[in-house]
Amino acid sequence: MSKWVYCFGAGRNEGKAEMRNLLGGKGANLAEMAAIGLPVPPGFTITTEVCTAFYANDRRYPEGLAEQVRDGLAHVEKAVGRQFGDKHNPLLVSVRSGARVSMPGMMDTVLNLGLNDVTVEGLAAQARDARFAWDSYRRFIQMYGNVVLGVDHHRFEEIIEHVKQDEGVLEDTALSAQDWHRVVESYKDMIRAETGKPFPQDPEEQLWGAIGAVFGSWMNPRAVTYRKLHDIPADWGTAVNVQAMVFGNMGDDCATGVCFTRDPSTGENVFYGEYLPNAQGEDVVAGIRTPQPLLKARAKPGEVSLEEAMPEAFAELCRVREILERHYRDMQDIEFTIQKGKLYLLQTRNGKRTAAASLRIAIDMAKEGLIDKAEAVRRVNPSALDQLLHPTLDPKAERKLLAKGLAASPGAASGAVVFNADEAESRAAKGESVILVRIETSPEDIHGMHAAKGILTTRGGMTSHAAVVARGMGRPCVAGAGSITVDYATQTLTAGGHTVRAGEIITLDGATGEVFLGSVPMVEPAMSGEFATLMEWADSFRRLKVRANAETPLDAGTARKFGAEGIGLCRTEHMFFDPVRIGAVRQMIMAPDEGGRRTALAKLLPFQRQDFIEIFRIMAGLPVTIRLLDPPLHEFLPHSDEELAEVAEGLGLDLQAIRRRAMELAEANPMLGHRGCRLGITFPEIYEMQVRAIFEGALAVEQETGAAPLPEIMIPLVGMRRELEITRALVDQVAKNVFQEAGRSIAYSVGTMIELPRAALTASEIAEVADFFSFGTNDLTQTTFGLSRDDAGKFLPRYIELGILPKDPFVSIDRGGVGALVRMAAEAGRRTKPTLKMGICGEHGGDPSSIAFCEETRLDYVSCSPYRIPIARLAAAQAALGAGDDRTV
Repeated sequence: MSKWVYCFGAGRNEGKAEMRNLLGGKGANLAEMAAIGLPVPPGFTITTEVCTAFYANDRRYPEGLAEQVRDGLAHVEKAVGRQFGDKHNPLLVSVRSGARVSMPGMMDTVLNLGLNDVTVEGLAAQARDARFAWDSYRRFIQMYGNVVLGVDHHRFEEIIEHVKQDEGVLEDTALSAQDWHRVVESYKDMIRAETGKPFPQDPEEQLWGAIGAVFGSWMNPRAVTYRKLHDIPADWGTAVNVQAMVFGNMGDDCATGVCFTRDPSTGENVFYGEYLPNAQGEDVVAGIRTPQPLLKARAKPGEVSLEEAMPEAFAELCRVREILERHYRDMQDIEFTIQKGKLYLLQTRNGKRTAAASLRIAIDMAKEGLIDKAEAVRRVNPSALDQLLHPTLDPKAERKLLAKGLAASPGAASGAVVFNADEAESRAAKGESVILVRIETSPEDIHGMHAAKGILTTRGGMTSHAAVVARGMGRPCVAGAGSITVDYATQTLTAGGHTVRAGEIITLDGATGEVFLGSVPMVEPAMSGEFATLMEWADSFRRLKVRANAETPLDAGTARKFGAEGIGLCRTEHMFFDPVRIGAVRQMIMAPDEGGRRTALAKLLPFQRQDFIEIFRIMAGLPVTIRLLDPPLHEFLPHSDEELAEVAEGLGLDLQAIRRRAMELAEANPMLGHRGCRLGITFPEIYEMQVRAIFEGALAVEQETGAAPLPEIMIPLVGMRRELEITRALVDQVAKNVFQEAGRSIAYSVGTMIELPRAALTASEIAEVADFFSFGTNDLTQTTFGLSRDDAGKFLPRYIELGILPKDPFVSIDRGGVGALVRMAAEAGRRTKPTLKMGICGEHGGDPSSIAFCEETRLDYVSCSPYRIPIARLAAAQAALGAGDDRTV
């Protein structure tokens, strides 16, 4: 019989940390902590394989599961000396999800399971505290009613608010046992009215209802959205953890909290966390009450730290901090409960952290000897570096402070205020920058949080849902800004005498917790400190070179600042749209013969030469791959009659002649039309001008700087050997002429962009006349799939949802199709010419998954946008380490 259930705690630890794929991260770590002697309440884990079987078999459980669950429950009963459902000595359990990777707040939890109208009395007698027992029962009904029975949680909150109003109190903690008894009865009446059935009193029915709800939550909308955002496969499934309850809400010597072994925002090696006295865990993460700090040094006036309130439990927690960090060799996120002064651990996991914290923790741990440099490089998610590569608030800029909250997630953002997640998503889809403002966020808000530039909440602490999710997403977040009043009905927020309406602009500084009126100027980031150290270590491991896609001096300068080792794609057509030269471009297009085209091109030559001089100057001594003109000529013509009339007047031509020429150039399918090398072959004078500008510019920079540029001239859209042969001959002839005129020469190379399936299939022939291949995976993806990336957004999301494609092929390379063509062409090209240089210059050049493919295929370089250069450098290092590179630190 298959093993579906694994026990932990009380000397029966059947799992371990390495079994996270089977037991989920939570279950594996609970077993691991119990095994090393830490105080973990006993329990059992139902494996992720059950989740997979549950969905594969129409939500039915596999044979033998029920018996194994009963055995697991018996283990817990024996360990704690209580019986499940016993009216005098009841065992209560929690039922929690636990995927193999952390998905905070995305799936469901039920606490205090096992309570009913009879066992609540037994709990009250055992605890000698009727208020605690009835509070626990109402919490259970509220959670179970929402998670399992589907009753909106606002219905429960309304009942509590009514009781508080009747009793004339403001806080939940002021309600008595009788008040909670009244709440429980109202809850049960409301559930019967909502569902048509009474609240279940059988503990076993409750248990299976909760287990089914947790498995069901793997497919809830927020979990699905989270998986898409973080590339988590749906077939991984979640485990379910059933664990003996410990209570943080039994009195003043009880508490619950969340802590991090290092600061998750900055990475500083200080103990960091929060707790709530006399509370249960959900109170902390829900952000309903603002928690207290762990450390005395962090306590503000009026706050009482755990260090002061419960010194013995705090000392034990500090000991646990040291043990867990050294055991896991990573920063840990720990959930704990203190019951009657005794500490219990409910979870540990590698903590979510900002990019800045990730860098600092990796560097510091390597210097402390916990990990080596290679592990430090592996630890940092390349995509997370985006958080450090974008502007922050200009410290010199004027600003008007509106309010201050907690610095929950660093970074800065300005945008229009929106008060709900759906609006945030819809307005962001139209290109607007928005700030999502909520009293508190919940997992249902995740789509709006992802769409927003920043998040502001008026409740909650540093470990609230908003803070944790924002840090993971790299969104600036200010949490717990209690001086702000949010009114959803009037769509306003008010603070310090100022009212901000929906649609008005505010600015957040997530590093300070400040909120400003209006838009505040930003400054560019600087690469230094831990960032520079990590990049240096990454560079020592990577094999792939990293170049930039750049065609302006600003782009080229930014790329060099971020460590680019040359330019892998300089698109010359972008230069043609400059207002100063577009007239000459259009004159060239409208010319009736070659002579007219050459006259217009002569006007363009000085502009193109200066373009290349500026780029070569920045990239002196480094390779610069320049793609000759690629798009069809009609793209440079205007479309409206008014604009056509302006062109006609500027060129001294009749409007009808302009219209006729535009119609002649128009194509039914321009992407597959008269473009790329086809232009260079039919209008060779265009390529001649561009090549002359390249070589004259390169010679000028060599004379000026003493460092010769390394121009790599790339012919686009080659599909046949003869096309490259003809255009290469043109390049070589122009080079010969320019060098003769100058009396000196420089080295150069000529190659092609492999962006057509035919080019990949005949790469061995094309390699005979090429010095390099650059894989243009944007167009290669389009031509391989037969789809337009401009239109694919209409159906690609549905394809991904249905599993037809694992992810957007324009974001991560399609290994089975496009990747197969790249590998085939690379192998064929090398067989023909072992010295053939090869790289990739599509958007995939900045995607970590695609970079790993490039390493596997043994390409020589990747090329990406300037701001993704550090991401590519780190991803290339990780790919080299993952590919079995034998270098040692």
